[in-house]
Amino acid sequence: MSFYSYKNANPGCCPGTISGNALEGLDEKVCIQVQRVYDSCLQQQQLTNVNVTVTSYAQVVTTGCCCNAETEEVPPTTAPVPPITFESCRSSAMDVDISNLSVERLCDRPCFARVRGAVQIPIDILFTDSRCVEYIGKAVVTVNRDVLLAVPDDSIVPFNLEGMASAVCVAGSYQGNNVFRLTVCVTIVLKVLAKVEILVPSYGFCTIPPCEEFADSVCDEFFSLPLFPPSTLCDEDNFQGTTNCGCNCGSTAGTNCGNCASPAATADTKNARGRRFSAFSLCSFAYPYIWKIKAHSPLWLSWKGAWGKPFFGRQRMVSPRFVYRHSLISSCFSAES
Repeated sequence: MSFYSYKNANPGCCPGTISGNALEGLDEKVCIQVQRVYDSCLQQQQLTNVNVTVTSYAQVVTTGCCCNAETEEVPPTTAPVPPITFESCRSSAMDVDISNLSVERLCDRPCFARVRGAVQIPIDILFTDSRCVEYIGKAVVTVNRDVLLAVPDDSIVPFNLEGMASAVCVAGSYQGNNVFRLTVCVTIVLKVLAKVEILVPSYGFCTIPPCEEFADSVCDEFFSLPLFPPSTLCDEDNFQGTTNCGCNCGSTAGTNCGNCASPAATADTKNARGRRFSAFSLCSFAYPYIWKIKAHSPLWLSWKGAWGKPFFGRQRMVSPRFVYRHSLISSCFSAES
């Protein structure tokens, strides 16, 4: 199972939300090596009528059918036949390259620097030709950036500037000579990073849970039910004071209390209600099995004879192993009646 599986019985040793005292469980200070983010900024922009050139392309082949259909890229058997129809495009990777990068420190703002560069966002362009053959082309969208970022002072371990980006095309057309004109929605994140060693408090090592095999756990909710009905179904003694009929119910003195029952009658009502509830729970437990029975030996059992009440006036063939269940459940309906 994973750290976040509901079957994980040891959440105290797994990552997640802290509940209670956050200092409880801290037992040491440890030195870890991480990429520290000194500064970061995000920009979102719509690029209209951007021309990009496809540098390479592959043919898209669909294998399988229906729900098992999969697509794969294969070397093209023939070149696309015009006219070319644009289908869609989006970025193919989050990590991007930054070319022509320059970092200029500002005299009037000592902690900041002017960062300039061209962010290269790789994209996949999906298009079809006149024969309805589908192709996917590789291209790059270039976005120039000129921003201010806080940069650390010089040190033995240098800092570096990295970027991540995502792009989605909302419109496009083929211009010829492997050029597409696109309208692209771009999100770019620039980060000032350095690999450092820092001291942090620790709760200890993670307890790695075993992997959980994939399965349709349709029976988990059913298996979580108790094996037998609970002994205390409803404690009505806690609710006797909430309903007041305007008299002293249960007293020996005569009152104008026609709607109140005696303690003995109340106890009989509770016992009868508990029997009906137990019978209903037993019937609900066994009912799904009855409709899924497949006969292993001929045994005709009348619904009316077994249950005490007719079920659509029909008969079913059941196996002998279910006769005992039928005899148990038949008492449910007699209890309800």
